[in-house]
Amino acid sequence: MSKLDYCNVAFAGLSRCELDRLQSVINAAARLIVGAQRHDHITPLLANLHWLRFPQRIQYKLCVVVFNCTHGSTPRYLQEVNRPVANVEPRRRLRSASSADLTVPATRRSALGDSAFDVAGPCTWNTLPDAIRRCSSPDFKRSLKTHLYTQSYF
Repeated sequence: MSKLDYCNVAFAGLSRCELDRLQSVINAAARLIVGAQRHDHITPLLANLHWLRFPQRIQYKLCVVVFNCTHGSTPRYLQEVNRPVANVEPRRRLRSASSADLTVPATRRSALGDSAFDVAGPCTWNTLPDAIRRCSSPDFKRSLKTHLYTQSYF
């Protein structure tokens, strides 16, 4: 089980049915742009267009907002939600304090509570490799999309 499965935020509160409907819209748009028929396989089309699947699009958006929060380019109330582990007093001496992990608030593992940004954002952020989390501003989005693209198609 991956960290993302454990946190139950892979889809940020969307049901599988809603995700499938949104993915079908993306698939239809890809077929329209490429001029493919309905029976053509969609995976090569999406990969050639360099489009992410919908769960990875959600992860991308969450991680970009969290990145902006950690770099001070969002409102203060969002920045306060995303606290590094190193800033939490009981956790300062742990090995995880040297990583770029964020604290994930405890919830009762409900779909509604786990889909809130203060849980979904840090949990999704913590699943990224350290190299991506420590990227500078111009390289972050490119590295993140490359990681999610590789995760989606390879």
